[in-house]
Amino acid sequence: MAKTQKAGESGDKPSMKRKEYEKELEKLQAELCTLQEWVKHKGLRAIVIFEGRDAAGKGGTIKAIMERVSPRVFRVVALPAPSDREKSQMYIQRYMQHFPAAGEVAIFDRSWYNRAGVEHVMGFCSPQQRDRFLELCPEIERYIVEGGILLVKFWLEVSDKEQKRRFEARIKDPLRQWKLSPMDLPSREKWYQYSKARDAMLAATDTEHAPWYIVPSDDKRRARLNCIAQLLRAIPYEKVSRKKVKLPKRSNKGAYDDVASLKGRRFVEERY
Repeated sequence: MAKTQKAGESGDKPSMKRKEYEKELEKLQAELCTLQEWVKHKGLRAIVIFEGRDAAGKGGTIKAIMERVSPRVFRVVALPAPSDREKSQMYIQRYMQHFPAAGEVAIFDRSWYNRAGVEHVMGFCSPQQRDRFLELCPEIERYIVEGGILLVKFWLEVSDKEQKRRFEARIKDPLRQWKLSPMDLPSREKWYQYSKARDAMLAATDTEHAPWYIVPSDDKRRARLNCIAQLLRAIPYEKVSRKKVKLPKRSNKGAYDDVASLKGRRFVEERY
C-alpha cells in the first residue's frame, strides 16, 4: 500500500546527488527489465497514466522508465490536441485505440484526465461536460480493470516556487524552449484554478479499483525513483527463467572481402 504523505513533506530532504541517483536508477531499471519479461511471458496488459501540473517532471520520469526497456513492450502515448473529427467522437474513443494488447504496457503522457484539468480550466469544455466526465470516469475505469487491464495512475505535484523556477529556466535555455507549450504560461496565471480542478478530480476518481498515487516532484531525482519503485509494486511480477545464450561462431561459407566492397560508397564525414 502506498504511503500517505503530507503535502510538501519531501521538501525536508536534501536534493539527491547524481551519483546516488544513477546507482539507484540502474537497480530500478534492471527490475523494469525483469517486469518487462514477465509482462511478455504472461501476456499482461497495463496502462500507466502520468498527470500533473505543467513542468512537474512527467517527461523526465517517463524517459527514465523507457531508457532501458523495449519500445515494443513499453509504449508511450502522447496525443496532440484533438482534430475536428476526434472532437465529434465519444470523448474516451481517441484514447481507447491506444490501449495495450497482450504483452504491452501503454504509458499515457497525459490522458483522458485532460477533461478534468486543462480542458476545464482553459474553457475547452463546458462545466457540464467536465461534471459528466467525473461522474462516468470511475465506472469506465472499473470496466477497464475488470476487463483485465492493470491501471496505474500517477499525479506529479510540483510546488509554485519550483514550477516558476523551471518555467524561467525553459525560457532562458534554447535547448529547453521546445518544452514550453501554448498552455504552459497561462497555467501560471491559473494556479489555484488548477488546484481546485485537481482536488475535484481526486475526490471523484481516486477509487479502490483505480487509485491515484501522488508524487511530490520538486526533487526530480527522488520523484523518478519513487515513481518507478511504486510502479514495480503496483504490477506484481516474477523473474522469468531464460535459456542460456551462446553466441554462434561465424561461418566462413561464401567468405569474401566485405570491407573492400564498400570502397567508393558514401560515408559520413568523420568530424569527431
